[in-house]
Amino acid sequence: MRPAEAPEERTSMQIFRCPSCAGQVYFPNTFCPCGTAIAFDPDRQVMVAGALACANRTRIDCNWVAAGGPLCRSCAMSETVPDLDAPPNLDNWATSERAKRWMLANLARWGWFSASDQGRLPRFRFLSEQTAQGPAPVTMGHADGVITINVSEASDTVRMARQEQLGELYRTMLGHLRHEIAHFLFLRLAEDWSFLNGFRALFGDERADYAAALRLHHGAPLDPGAHHISTYATAHPHEDWAETVAHLLHLVDLLDSALAVGLSLPSRPEQGPGAYEAQETGALLDRAVEVALAVNHVNRALDLPDLYPFVLTQGVRDKLAFAHAALRSGPTGH
Repeated sequence: MRPAEAPEERTSMQIFRCPSCAGQVYFPNTFCPCGTAIAFDPDRQVMVAGALACANRTRIDCNWVAAGGPLCRSCAMSETVPDLDAPPNLDNWATSERAKRWMLANLARWGWFSASDQGRLPRFRFLSEQTAQGPAPVTMGHADGVITINVSEASDTVRMARQEQLGELYRTMLGHLRHEIAHFLFLRLAEDWSFLNGFRALFGDERADYAAALRLHHGAPLDPGAHHISTYATAHPHEDWAETVAHLLHLVDLLDSALAVGLSLPSRPEQGPGAYEAQETGALLDRAVEVALAVNHVNRALDLPDLYPFVLTQGVRDKLAFAHAALRSGPTGH
């Protein structure tokens, strides 16, 4: 039985309390150090004990509760898994699903894909370049609600080699998932004409020929300039949106995690609202950037890469503010 002093609600951000001993546990944990088997309840955003666990708990260490069936809400969205006869696909799939759960839990704090969201849900295809029959090409992307993820990039060696090959400053599995879910969120949001009008004023007309735009981009990538967060964002309005949303989610979660562990900065003694509760985008970005710069300084002392090596120009901030307003309003009406 949970002791009376244990909190019913989560303590803060992505740090939780064991329902049995009130000890501190973390988002991926399946057990508390006290020995209690725990599971994450995405609706309440707390760790629970004694609930029916996802059927993938043993196979890929999924620690979410089952949702109206053998699988949890996150695993139920995965319609294809990689060829598990080819190592190391099981480990890479587990790593990819863990990143997906983190992303979905974050978005649920704005109401997206939660139990109360009556809108369309994304579907995921997790594929690998390694199969029992030999190598197979995999293209990450989004097409009409289906998100394809290459689990081969869950390998640090593979992902870092491609990051260097492509000259990217940041490339992670969570980053891939945030980029691709942004394409799906666009489908939901674009059902509202007021969103589309605002989008086109900032990002351009998404009806422009996508294939032609990508051919041009790959032939001669443009400099991001003052209005794009990355080179890839210059390719097409859809990619500009996806890159912008991914960076918004990076920055919100960066600040959220910093606040969770009690990090503070001398210039900001008043922390203000939580990262997911903040309504004023400019202040939120300022706080996130200040944390990033502080951690960059620490990383350099250890000869590590900068945590967030990007510059937020005013043009980029305007797009981030538009995306922030759209996403934090939640799925109502979309």
